[in-house]
Amino acid sequence: MNSAVQTKPQGPGRPKDMEKRAAILEAAKSLFIRNAFAGTSMDAVAAEAGVSKLTVYSHFGDKDNLFREVIRAHVHDLLPEDTYHFDAGDDIRETLLRVALTHARLDCDQQTVGTFRAILSDCRQGNPRYGRLIWEEGAMRTHGLMERLLQQAVDAGRLEIDDVPRAAGQFIALIKGNLMMRRMFGCVECNDSYAAEIEATARAGVDMFLRAYLPR
Repeated sequence: MNSAVQTKPQGPGRPKDMEKRAAILEAAKSLFIRNAFAGTSMDAVAAEAGVSKLTVYSHFGDKDNLFREVIRAHVHDLLPEDTYHFDAGDDIRETLLRVALTHARLDCDQQTVGTFRAILSDCRQGNPRYGRLIWEEGAMRTHGLMERLLQQAVDAGRLEIDDVPRAAGQFIALIKGNLMMRRMFGCVECNDSYAAEIEATARAGVDMFLRAYLPR
């Protein structure tokens, strides 16, 4: 009879593993923003995170999947799902304003603008993967959550919208105006005046949206 005690190998999810995973994600985020997708190697990510390249591959598989996870984690941190929570008992304007201010401030943030500049650089070099991954994990996710919120508001009788997906896109466009593009082109500096303009544009966008879709 074999009296040796069999121990169950530890799987993923141990604190040390999660610390390494978090370090890899943070390192990759910094490098992708600084050097764009094409200019970031798995070797560089490993060195920045202080782990082996094998550890990076064991956690994420390849660079595309690593970048997808970076974007997913970043977007979920900045725009958690409860940002789009709908309660029929809440004032619909306040609900939309909460989303509008969160979105507008994030989209005009210096790091966000830097990320989009990196996307344009990669696309110009014929490498659209970076942009597609950002679109799928960022814009498509938030657009879907906005659609859900608007549909819930329609079902509760708080809004009258025939084409909810189109209205979700209109909402996102209205609350940002041209502020993000101006920032990308270096036409404005981030200061108190700019922060006030972001908020004013978001509030005006919500007011215009409600003029179109509040029940008559």
